[in-house]
Amino acid sequence: MPEVPLDFPRSFVEFIDPADENQLFRCDLTWLTSRWLCIYGNGCQGIVAGRPHDGCCTLGAHFSDKDDRKRVQKWASKLTADGWQNHAAGQKGIVMKDEDGDKQTRTLNGACIFLNDPDFAGGGGCALHNMAVRDGIKPLDVKPDVCWQLPIRRTFEDRTYPDGQELSVVVISEFDRRGWGPGGHDLNWYCSGNPEAHVGPDPVYISERDTLIALMGTPAYGVLVGHCEEHLAAIAALGKDRHATRAGLAVHPADPR
Repeated sequence: MPEVPLDFPRSFVEFIDPADENQLFRCDLTWLTSRWLCIYGNGCQGIVAGRPHDGCCTLGAHFSDKDDRKRVQKWASKLTADGWQNHAAGQKGIVMKDEDGDKQTRTLNGACIFLNDPDFAGGGGCALHNMAVRDGIKPLDVKPDVCWQLPIRRTFEDRTYPDGQELSVVVISEFDRRGWGPGGHDLNWYCSGNPEAHVGPDPVYISERDTLIALMGTPAYGVLVGHCEEHLAAIAALGKDRHATRAGLAVHPADPR
């Protein structure tokens, strides 16, 4: 099934952070109310052709900073051979540098060192994620930042108003192909804009609650929920009226109609 175009009408909402009057959130309601769902192992074709079981783990994960790297190294030390297929290789280190000198998780056999094969007895997929689920830990506590944040993207901007007021702007949006940089356009398959992955029982702002709270804080997330609910209610009130976008109620085109 083809992906939708990268550029389409979106509805955003802006509000001041309840916890910081100098910070403003700009949130993509079109994305956050969409029905995207991670379908790894259930239809995901992978970002590299011929490697569907890699999902988006083929290239390894770049660390956001030293704290991110240290945190992942700490949790990696808790993994055992029963749950991590590459445990032996991992004892030699989990970090490598890319061609630009930036640190990321090591790759082994063409994928992230934490990726287990689908038929591995300890469970296929990310060994860190599996450990978190098994032990009742939030996956976002153990995985690299970029891994638990995808496909939500948080960026930062500075805004100066004509009266001289300055605000820090936190943008919460869809991590589409462009979020990967120029190479994102070369990915074999990508989920956020593909209708095959827009099959969730709940909208993103609910299914990714823990991620959003980690990115925004609990007070701001509470405000966001209210805006998302109002957005969905307004769309529902329009019924099958296809002028929803004109009314400022843009629906994600990958969502089921």
